[in-house]
Amino acid sequence: MKYLIFIATILTSPFALAENKPVLTVYAPDYFISEWGPGPSIETAFEKICDCDLKFSAGDILPRVVLEGPNTRADIVIGLNTDVTKKAIETGLFANHGQDIDSLELPINWTDKTFLPFDWSYVAFIFDERTKVLPKNFEDLVNLPKGSKIIIQDPRTSISGLALILWVKSVYGDQAEDFWARLRPRILTVTKGWSEAYGLFTDGEAHGVLSFTTSPAYHIAVENDMSKKAAIFDEGHYPYFELAAKLSTTKKPELADQFMAFILSDSFQNLIPMTNWSYPSAQPKSAWPEVFSNLPIPEKVHYFDESQAQALSKTAVEEWRRALSQ
Repeated sequence: MKYLIFIATILTSPFALAENKPVLTVYAPDYFISEWGPGPSIETAFEKICDCDLKFSAGDILPRVVLEGPNTRADIVIGLNTDVTKKAIETGLFANHGQDIDSLELPINWTDKTFLPFDWSYVAFIFDERTKVLPKNFEDLVNLPKGSKIIIQDPRTSISGLALILWVKSVYGDQAEDFWARLRPRILTVTKGWSEAYGLFTDGEAHGVLSFTTSPAYHIAVENDMSKKAAIFDEGHYPYFELAAKLSTTKKPELADQFMAFILSDSFQNLIPMTNWSYPSAQPKSAWPEVFSNLPIPEKVHYFDESQAQALSKTAVEEWRRALSQ
């Protein structure tokens, strides 16, 4: 009898019940699931309504899915951006998101039925105003005062770096390579990713760094530091959208659909500004935290859709590489 009671206790324990819950696997970037990112809060919020076990798996999302193919363990991917979605859709591994996108509040008209934006910002250069350097356009960037340096990310390894290359291409067209050659003396270093670049900037190694217009919100809200400013360029800026998508191979389609719908809910969207330091995609400016609604926003938008981005990326990166290797 004691043995039977012991077995019954195990089977009805919280641990045993947890093991019986369906698991939804979401591939996400490292930053997203870090303790300071939105992942942990999103996991807690979704598990309260899904009766499931949400598991994030960190890594380089698209190459991983491509390598795994139809056998991928992912049900959802989160953290892609529009400059790589053409390549993603060509894999045939993604399904329609099935969500009503009329609620989206974006600087462009969103029509994509596969990739769902959960946040956005604009690519920009961040400067410390105490250095009294804040360019107003790309030509000002080229003509920074003697000794002023910036840090950028490699477009071959960084999606923010790729966004910069496309931004420059959208502004300078066939003259992009000449622009890079003229900017080269102002570039202190090129890093593999955003984190390394931004860390060098905050350590005082450079006057400016490639980041996003929303980056100062972190310094204001967390550090009470008003000195970090986004340089808003007269030419306009390139918007950067972070996206989620459902895998066509998921064995839990209903649960995956529930998560995709959750992305557009207030429960998810309210978490984005102060954890991912970006604008929420499904909320108007009036719903943003004050620190975000007070940030300057570019008046002009330069943007390539996924087909244009894929068509231009190889040429744009090669122009960048040639100019910086001289």
